[in-house]
Amino acid sequence: MTYEDAAQQLRAEEQEHLLRFWKTLAEEQRRRLLEQIALLDFAAIRRMRALLEQRAAGVRHGDAVPADVVEMLPQERAAATARGEQELRAGKVGVLLVAGGQGSRLGFEGPKGAFPIGPVSNAVLFHFHARKVLALGRAYGARLPFYIMTSDSNDAATRACFAEHGFFGLDAGDVCFFQQGMWPALDPRGRVIMDAPDHVFMSPDGHGGLLSALASSGELADMERRGLSTIFYQQVDNPLVEVADPAFVGLHLLRGADLSIKVCAKRDPQEGLGVVVKRDGRYGMVEYTELTDEQKQRRRDDGELYFRYGSVAIHLFALPFLRREAETELPLHMAHKKIPVCDDHGHTTTPKAPNGYKFEKFIFDVLPHADTLINLVFDRHDEFSPVKNATGPDSPATCKRDLIAKWARWLTEAGVEVPRGADGHPLMPVEIDPAFAHSPASLRARLARMSPPDLSGPLWLRDP
Repeated sequence: MTYEDAAQQLRAEEQEHLLRFWKTLAEEQRRRLLEQIALLDFAAIRRMRALLEQRAAGVRHGDAVPADVVEMLPQERAAATARGEQELRAGKVGVLLVAGGQGSRLGFEGPKGAFPIGPVSNAVLFHFHARKVLALGRAYGARLPFYIMTSDSNDAATRACFAEHGFFGLDAGDVCFFQQGMWPALDPRGRVIMDAPDHVFMSPDGHGGLLSALASSGELADMERRGLSTIFYQQVDNPLVEVADPAFVGLHLLRGADLSIKVCAKRDPQEGLGVVVKRDGRYGMVEYTELTDEQKQRRRDDGELYFRYGSVAIHLFALPFLRREAETELPLHMAHKKIPVCDDHGHTTTPKAPNGYKFEKFIFDVLPHADTLINLVFDRHDEFSPVKNATGPDSPATCKRDLIAKWARWLTEAGVEVPRGADGHPLMPVEIDPAFAHSPASLRARLARMSPPDLSGPLWLRDP
């Protein structure tokens, strides 16, 4: 793109201010700025400006009712497990990890997936997700491709982390990295915000951006080439997740679902989980920030929360549904944020109050398009303990505690009594490499072939 091309395009889009420092820029700065302008999605920017003009309309959820949930009985679980295992053996299941975030909220420099969380090993979050994929591949004699969505800010560091750790035992050819899109932010007047004289401020386009990113990167075509039927979706900050749980996969397939979601009981009315609802016969997701305090506190006749079950971003997608949704324009969501801005003198400042709007797409906006959707209830103690905050709830401390408790339960089921304190918690750190055992049954089988584990100190059962 030439300066003249950029100037013409920006005039048409009422964004001429992006070139206001042109005369002061060095050649390299000019080149970078033109490259960035050439990549701007002006159709999306026009939609952003339209949403900004409509922002006073507000959102109402008074007519939304909780969607029905499924709690599998033993017989149904057995049938679903058998069906899911059949699909895994056939090599028709892929795993998708959303990992575009940084660890800044944790005081950590680098991709959140590179944050150390192993209670004994100090292994990183990526380790536990990748080793679960490895374990499933070994258990079912099939290759499970592992798709990892990164962002512009962490793509190189994520790839380096995997390379440094030998792809955690996986075949590098089955680990597929792709980047989510980046979008500009707008000021209240609808102008694209610059954070330097030669640079437009950009931020990730949200987890809903994975649909367009899968298509543009070629990974959606790769999934089809591999003959996949089902894609398991998870986020990087939750190492407890049961990756491609066979019972979940099987139920999804037996019921011919477009989309399946795992939901759990909220720990309290204020917990930040979205709720799956039904409105006018279609499914949808209501973010916790969109519920009033009255709606959050509302109770049923039996005393349970009316909006009891929350989504924790554990999903299954039918591949044809993903393909269809990749060709659909999702709604935009905006948030008022503090955004670094370059003033008219070329100085960059960070405001003390929100000064602009970021825009994102949300993956749950595909829910109304699903003809068949399943909301499967699961026990949060088994599968959900995210690493979001540096301290307090959903922190590294609570996640490690919950990992240790889960593995201790597995050991007890396998006949190994872990020493516990008066509060019932294990007296020592426990860690089980997913490649050593990925389920209580596989742990039982593994322990039967070895000497009893030493419980006099930290216990780390790992694959050689």
